Amino acid sequence: MIKTLIRTTAIASLIAVGTVGVTSASFAQDMPMVGGAPMDPAKTIPENASAADNLTTLVAAVKAAGLVETLAGEGPFTVFAPTNEAFEKLPDGTVETLLKPENKDQLTKILTYHVVPAAATSEAAMQMIKDDGGKHNVTTVSGGTLTLQMDGDKLVVIDESGNAATVTQADVMQANGVVHVIDSVLMPK
Repeated sequence: MIKTLIRTTAIASLIAVGTVGVTSASFAQDMPMVGGAPMDPAKTIPENASAADNLTTLVAAVKAAGLVETLAGEGPFTVFAPTNEAFEKLPDGTVETLLKPENKDQLTKILTYHVVPAAATSEAAMQMIKDDGGKHNVTTVSGGTLTLQMDGDKLVVIDESGNAATVTQADVMQANGVVHVIDSVLMPK
Protein backbone atom coordinates (compact mmCIF):
# COMPACT_ATOMS: atom_id res chain seq x y z
CA MET A 1 0.00 0.00 0.00
CA ILE A 2 2.79 2.43 0.90
CA LYS A 3 4.73 1.45 -2.26
CA THR A 4 1.62 2.11 -4.35
CA LEU A 5 1.07 5.49 -2.69
CA ILE A 6 4.71 6.49 -3.20
CA ARG A 7 4.67 5.29 -6.82
CA THR A 8 1.38 7.10 -7.55
CA THR A 9 2.60 10.29 -5.87
CA ALA A 10 5.90 10.18 -7.76
CA ILE A 11 4.16 9.71 -11.10
CA ALA A 12 1.69 12.49 -10.34
CA SER A 13 4.56 14.81 -9.31
CA LEU A 14 6.52 14.07 -12.48
CA ILE A 15 3.48 14.72 -14.64
CA ALA A 16 2.61 17.89 -12.73
CA VAL A 17 6.06 19.44 -13.20
CA GLY A 18 6.37 18.20 -16.76
CA THR A 19 9.57 16.22 -16.14
CA VAL A 20 8.44 13.24 -18.17
CA GLY A 21 6.86 15.40 -20.85
CA VAL A 22 3.49 13.65 -20.95
CA THR A 23 0.00 14.65 -20.04
CA SER A 24 -2.32 12.48 -17.99
CA ALA A 25 -4.22 11.56 -21.15
CA SER A 26 -1.11 10.44 -23.02
CA PHE A 27 0.12 8.56 -19.94
CA ALA A 28 -3.17 6.60 -19.89
CA GLN A 29 -2.78 5.89 -23.61
CA ASP A 30 0.56 4.18 -22.91
CA MET A 31 -1.06 1.76 -20.45
CA PRO A 32 -2.19 -1.63 -21.72
CA MET A 33 -5.92 -1.76 -22.38
CA VAL A 34 -8.13 -4.59 -21.12
CA GLY A 35 -11.82 -4.53 -21.91
CA GLY A 36 -11.54 -0.98 -23.20
CA ALA A 37 -9.98 0.38 -20.01
CA PRO A 38 -6.38 1.42 -19.32
CA MET A 39 -4.70 -0.82 -16.75
CA ASP A 40 -2.79 1.44 -14.40
CA PRO A 41 0.35 -0.31 -13.07
CA ALA A 42 0.00 1.73 -9.86
CA LYS A 43 -3.40 0.15 -9.09
CA THR A 44 -4.14 -3.25 -7.57
CA ILE A 45 -5.55 -6.21 -9.42
CA PRO A 46 -9.18 -5.64 -8.25
CA GLU A 47 -9.01 -1.91 -8.98
CA ASN A 48 -7.93 -2.50 -12.58
CA ALA A 49 -10.17 -5.51 -13.19
CA SER A 50 -13.21 -3.51 -12.05
CA ALA A 51 -12.63 -1.08 -14.93
CA ALA A 52 -12.44 -3.76 -17.65
CA ASP A 53 -15.70 -4.43 -19.52
CA ASN A 54 -14.60 -7.97 -20.43
CA LEU A 55 -13.91 -9.01 -16.81
CA THR A 56 -17.27 -8.15 -15.19
CA THR A 57 -18.16 -11.80 -14.47
CA LEU A 58 -14.77 -12.38 -12.84
CA VAL A 59 -15.16 -9.23 -10.75
CA ALA A 60 -18.66 -10.31 -9.63
CA ALA A 61 -17.30 -13.74 -8.70
CA VAL A 62 -14.37 -12.25 -6.75
CA LYS A 63 -16.81 -10.05 -4.83
CA ALA A 64 -19.18 -12.97 -4.14
CA ALA A 65 -16.26 -15.06 -2.84
CA GLY A 66 -15.06 -12.23 -0.58
CA LEU A 67 -11.64 -12.14 -2.27
CA VAL A 68 -11.41 -8.44 -3.18
CA GLU A 69 -9.40 -7.52 -0.10
CA THR A 70 -7.10 -10.54 -0.55
CA LEU A 71 -6.38 -9.72 -4.20
CA ALA A 72 -5.84 -6.07 -3.26
CA GLY A 73 -3.18 -7.20 -0.78
CA GLU A 74 0.56 -6.86 -1.11
CA GLY A 75 1.05 -9.99 -3.22
CA PRO A 76 2.78 -10.52 -5.48
CA PHE A 77 0.16 -12.44 -7.44
CA THR A 78 -0.05 -13.83 -10.94
CA VAL A 79 -3.70 -14.00 -11.94
CA PHE A 80 -4.96 -15.93 -14.93
CA ALA A 81 -8.09 -13.86 -15.54
CA PRO A 82 -10.92 -15.50 -17.50
CA THR A 83 -12.96 -13.14 -19.66
CA ASN A 84 -16.75 -12.95 -19.69
CA GLU A 85 -16.66 -15.10 -22.84
CA ALA A 86 -14.61 -17.70 -20.95
CA PHE A 87 -17.32 -17.91 -18.27
CA GLU A 88 -19.97 -18.20 -21.00
CA LYS A 89 -18.29 -21.44 -22.17
CA LEU A 90 -19.28 -23.11 -18.89
CA PRO A 91 -22.48 -25.18 -18.88
CA ASP A 92 -25.68 -23.13 -18.57
CA GLY A 93 -26.40 -22.09 -15.00
CA THR A 94 -22.89 -22.78 -13.68
CA VAL A 95 -21.98 -19.16 -12.97
CA GLU A 96 -25.33 -18.39 -11.38
CA THR A 97 -25.04 -21.49 -9.16
CA LEU A 98 -21.49 -20.63 -8.10
CA LEU A 99 -22.48 -17.07 -7.18
CA LYS A 100 -25.01 -18.30 -4.61
CA PRO A 101 -23.89 -17.77 -0.99
CA GLU A 102 -24.14 -21.48 -0.20
CA ASN A 103 -21.50 -22.20 -2.89
CA LYS A 104 -18.95 -19.65 -1.67
CA ASP A 105 -16.36 -22.31 -0.73
CA GLN A 106 -16.50 -23.91 -4.18
CA LEU A 107 -16.33 -20.50 -5.88
CA THR A 108 -13.36 -19.52 -3.72
CA LYS A 109 -11.54 -22.73 -4.65
CA ILE A 110 -12.10 -22.11 -8.37
CA LEU A 111 -11.01 -18.47 -8.20
CA THR A 112 -7.91 -19.12 -6.10
CA TYR A 113 -7.01 -21.87 -8.57
CA HIS A 114 -6.44 -19.02 -11.05
CA VAL A 115 -3.91 -17.31 -8.76
CA VAL A 116 -0.22 -18.13 -8.29
CA PRO A 117 1.58 -16.53 -5.31
CA ALA A 118 4.33 -14.90 -7.41
CA ALA A 119 4.65 -12.26 -10.12
CA ALA A 120 5.47 -14.23 -13.27
CA THR A 121 5.66 -12.45 -16.60
CA SER A 122 5.08 -14.38 -19.80
CA GLU A 123 8.81 -14.15 -20.54
CA ALA A 124 9.63 -15.77 -17.18
CA ALA A 125 6.96 -18.44 -17.73
CA MET A 126 8.28 -19.24 -21.21
CA GLN A 127 11.81 -19.55 -19.84
CA MET A 128 10.62 -21.94 -17.11
CA ILE A 129 8.77 -23.99 -19.75
CA LYS A 130 11.93 -24.14 -21.86
CA ASP A 131 14.12 -25.02 -18.87
CA ASP A 132 11.72 -27.84 -17.90
CA GLY A 133 11.65 -29.40 -21.35
CA GLY A 134 8.34 -28.05 -22.64
CA LYS A 135 6.07 -27.96 -19.56
CA HIS A 136 6.26 -26.21 -16.21
CA ASN A 137 3.99 -26.91 -13.23
CA VAL A 138 2.96 -24.16 -10.82
CA THR A 139 1.13 -24.44 -7.52
CA THR A 140 -1.86 -22.16 -7.13
CA VAL A 141 -3.14 -20.38 -4.03
CA SER A 142 -5.84 -23.06 -3.76
CA GLY A 143 -3.11 -25.74 -3.54
CA GLY A 144 -3.85 -27.13 -7.00
CA THR A 145 -1.49 -27.46 -9.93
CA LEU A 146 -1.51 -25.73 -13.29
CA THR A 147 0.74 -26.76 -16.16
CA LEU A 148 2.20 -24.07 -18.38
CA GLN A 149 3.27 -24.92 -21.90
CA MET A 150 3.59 -23.35 -25.32
CA ASP A 151 1.40 -23.90 -28.36
CA GLY A 152 3.50 -22.31 -31.08
CA ASP A 153 4.08 -18.79 -29.81
CA LYS A 154 1.07 -18.85 -27.46
CA LEU A 155 1.27 -19.46 -23.72
CA VAL A 156 -1.24 -22.12 -22.65
CA VAL A 157 -2.39 -23.00 -19.13
CA ILE A 158 -3.64 -26.56 -18.53
CA ASP A 159 -5.83 -27.40 -15.53
CA GLU A 160 -5.78 -30.67 -13.56
CA SER A 161 -8.44 -32.17 -15.85
CA GLY A 162 -6.43 -31.46 -18.98
CA ASN A 163 -8.51 -28.49 -20.15
CA ALA A 164 -6.53 -25.70 -21.80
CA ALA A 165 -6.82 -21.93 -21.59
CA THR A 166 -4.83 -19.73 -23.94
CA VAL A 167 -3.34 -16.47 -22.72
CA THR A 168 -4.93 -13.86 -24.99
CA GLN A 169 -3.28 -10.87 -23.32
CA ALA A 170 -0.12 -11.28 -21.28
CA ASP A 171 1.81 -9.15 -18.86
CA VAL A 172 -0.76 -6.65 -17.65
CA MET A 173 1.34 -5.29 -14.81
CA GLN A 174 -0.36 -4.31 -11.55
CA ALA A 175 0.85 -2.72 -8.32
CA ASN A 176 0.70 -6.13 -6.64
CA GLY A 177 1.47 -8.54 -9.45
CA VAL A 178 0.65 -9.38 -13.03
CA VAL A 179 -2.50 -10.43 -14.87
CA HIS A 180 -2.67 -12.71 -17.91
CA VAL A 181 -6.09 -12.65 -19.58
CA ILE A 182 -7.26 -16.16 -20.61
CA ASP A 183 -10.00 -17.52 -22.85
CA SER A 184 -11.31 -20.37 -20.64
CA VAL A 185 -12.08 -20.95 -16.97
CA LEU A 186 -9.64 -23.34 -15.26
CA MET A 187 -11.24 -25.95 -13.01
CA PRO A 188 -9.52 -27.69 -10.09
CA LYS A 189 -10.19 -31.35 -9.29
